[in-house]
Amino acid sequence: MRAIRITANLRVADVESAKDFYTDYLGLSTEEFNLGWVVRYTSPDSGANVQLLTRDASAPEDSVISVHTDDVDGAYADAQRFGYEIVHPLTTEPWGVRRFLVQAPDGTVINIVHHRE
Repeated sequence: MRAIRITANLRVADVESAKDFYTDYLGLSTEEFNLGWVVRYTSPDSGANVQLLTRDASAPEDSVISVHTDDVDGAYADAQRFGYEIVHPLTTEPWGVRRFLVQAPDGTVINIVHHRE
C-alpha cells in the first residue's frame, strides 16, 4: 500500500464546541468538510490538518488515524493477505469515500480511505 497522507482523528464530545480551539487557537481555519459527526480543519498556510469526530457514522469502532491511499482495493487485499483484522469491510460510503477499517496488531484501529476526486 502507498500512503498519500495521514490525518489524525481526534474524538470529541461535540464538534461545534471543539471548533474554536482548533480554528482560532491552532489556526486550522479552513473547514474542508463537515458531516456533523466528522469535520476536517486545515491550515491555509501549511496544509496541516486534523479531523474531529464524535463517532463513526457507519463503522462499529472509531479510528485514530485516516490513511489516504490511491489504491484502497489493493490495500484491502493486502490487509486480508497479511491476516489483519478487518473492523469495517471495504465500503463505498454515502458521503463519497471508499474505505475500510483495519486493526493493527497493537489494537489501533486505522481508517484506510480513498476520496473520489
